[in-house]
Amino acid sequence: MKLALVVLSAAGAQAWVTPQVSMRASTSLNAAGIYFATSTGNTETISEYLAEATGLEATEVGDLTPEVCAEADALIVGAPTWNTGADEQRSGTDWDDWLEDTLPNCDVTGKKVAIFGCGDQESYMDYYCDAAGELYDKFTAAGATVYGMTSTEGYNHESSKAELDGKFVGLLCDEDNQSDESEGRVTAWIAQLKEEGFPI
Repeated sequence: MKLALVVLSAAGAQAWVTPQVSMRASTSLNAAGIYFATSTGNTETISEYLAEATGLEATEVGDLTPEVCAEADALIVGAPTWNTGADEQRSGTDWDDWLEDTLPNCDVTGKKVAIFGCGDQESYMDYYCDAAGELYDKFTAAGATVYGMTSTEGYNHESSKAELDGKFVGLLCDEDNQSDESEGRVTAWIAQLKEEGFPI
């Protein structure tokens, strides 16, 4: 009789535990992503550093559809700067069309956005990382909130459309002349974004 009671008790415990094990715990996942375009591979390199530092996936901007944008809590976006000196379409990549054709169809009002860019401050010091400035202008005009402004110290440029009130609008890297600085800059920027409440 004692044995029967123990067996029934164990069976009862097993029957009670099994549903708990099979239930998936509710978790809060950060709906954030890294989106970039590249010409020479430098911006992709920085996106890979960012992916390693955050655990997020780095994807080309063509995958940033209005539907994906709507689901995202935050976006990290990056572009290179093409040597044209023009006022717009400075990246020379898919960003140029995306900003004109896709962004107007995306609801980014109140969306948290962090910007990174690549450029050559020695050869093109008069418009270093201008495309990052264009990303800032377009996203803020559409209602997004930009996080992660950085210091201009340690750079050797004359001017940049990515500079606002004495700061860069995000993380700027120069893989042509300061590639040894890039990983450290990425690490510091991610720490800064976390301190600012950016969801990564």
